[in-house]
Amino acid sequence: MLAAESAQTGWQAELKLQFAKRSDKTILASRYQRGPLAVQRPFYPEAEICHAYVLHPPGGVVGGDELHLHFTVGANARALLTTPGATKFYRSAGMQATQHQHFHITDGCLEWLPQENIFFPNANFLLTTEVHLSGEAQYIGWEVHCLGRPVIGETFATGKAIFKTALYRDNKPLVLDRLVINGEGDLQLAAGLRSQPVVATLFATNADNTLLENLRPLCENVCENLAMGTAGVTLLNGVLILRYLGNSTEQAHRLLRSAWQTLRPAVMGKPTTPPRIWNT
Repeated sequence: MLAAESAQTGWQAELKLQFAKRSDKTILASRYQRGPLAVQRPFYPEAEICHAYVLHPPGGVVGGDELHLHFTVGANARALLTTPGATKFYRSAGMQATQHQHFHITDGCLEWLPQENIFFPNANFLLTTEVHLSGEAQYIGWEVHCLGRPVIGETFATGKAIFKTALYRDNKPLVLDRLVINGEGDLQLAAGLRSQPVVATLFATNADNTLLENLRPLCENVCENLAMGTAGVTLLNGVLILRYLGNSTEQAHRLLRSAWQTLRPAVMGKPTTPPRIWNT
């Protein structure tokens, strides 16, 4: 019965994780999962900071799937979450797939550093991310989207993808970001993606002009080879926003991880310790 229902309406999945400070380290204090979303046991490569890997066992998302991620980080807790590999969003017969991400951070630190999303032609998808910060909470997060599969010459000529990101501190909006790709026209327009299939964005709170200037050379290095892509960085309401537009997920990740190496010590007071799964 469940399999038949899932085939008609898609998977309904939810993952709730709550992180709390206990003694000298952050623990995964509670978890709730429904449907095909899970989390591996926490790792502690940095002693007090909790590293965890979010899993979507089906390996791909189709029309009608609805995924919900809820992460809560308590006072003085520190958590870093990533994914073990790229998430694939397959073509849809018409139904929209959705992924809603809700992060609540109260005087703690959250890093959300997933691998890329790959959108096949004819995919129909909505991705929303809401980050709610309270007090002196800190957040670094990124998204890397690949529209089509450029390595085999496949483009996202048909399909629709909507990306929404909102950051709030004490219920006041800091950043409201929205991108809509609806077919080939939005890919080619100068005000769209300029025929580039890979778009990536990094957000980091508690930033200042010094960090902004420190990251400009990274973006300039990308722009030296315009065949690969362009990048830029700005500061809005204390949130540093770095963007990449190009044709290489590898270059996008290299840029974001280089930026993270600069940002993390300044924003969170810790040197970077890449998740081990990035090396596999």
